[in-house]
Amino acid sequence: MHHDVVDLKAFYYNRALGRVVQRILRDRLLDFWPAEKLGGMTMVGYGFAAPLLRPYLSRARRVTALMPGPQGVMAWPAGLPNHSVLCDETAWPLDTGSADRVVMLHALETADYPTAIMEEAWRVLGPGGRLLLMVPNRTGLWARSEATPFGYGRSYSLRQLESQAREAGFVPERNAAALYVPPSDRRFWLRSAQMWERTGARISRMLVAGVVMAEFSKQVAAPIDRSARVRMRSPMQVLEGIARPKPAREGALRHHVSPR
Repeated sequence: MHHDVVDLKAFYYNRALGRVVQRILRDRLLDFWPAEKLGGMTMVGYGFAAPLLRPYLSRARRVTALMPGPQGVMAWPAGLPNHSVLCDETAWPLDTGSADRVVMLHALETADYPTAIMEEAWRVLGPGGRLLLMVPNRTGLWARSEATPFGYGRSYSLRQLESQAREAGFVPERNAAALYVPPSDRRFWLRSAQMWERTGARISRMLVAGVVMAEFSKQVAAPIDRSARVRMRSPMQVLEGIARPKPAREGALRHHVSPR
């Protein structure tokens, strides 16, 4: 079951709880990738990552919000030139190796082909590029509540998330968690959300968090020039410093050979 872009937009932009979630996840993303350090880089969001990307608009060389066809697309950002694109889940309209950073939110948990999506992320990232995945935490409260977008689709543990990324060729780098505040619209929880984030990170990092976050890198082996010659030491050079064997003297040889 896919998310609907209308419902996602209503949650993140019209609902008080959604605006709190937006601020929390955006702050965590900035902890991983500070906007001031992405100057000249290409930033890509997939799924419904647009609410997290605004700080990068004035810093990165290019920012693109990819939204899958089954979900639908909305114009983003409001009041500025459009940066959002409707795309096929398994065929992103980006050149191979053209992205420096890819962040996914509301992507893997409802995808028809999560493995193919990971392979597309691998394709569009350049060597050394980074991928950040945000998915519902299997043991958290948010995955059990259908009142938010995190209660739909597959939820993940950190180990499951890392296993899927490794299958696509990614290397795990860092992980974190977010959304320790209960999924409630009550004012008490909304006003104390930042306190719950600080407390939860210290007490129970992955156990009750609503979202698991993991960063991965694309490592590519350096190409080998076939015309280049590789010098190998000869076996005798390996034994350098050890005296070479000498043939035995003829008299000593006769001494050791018994007569017939």
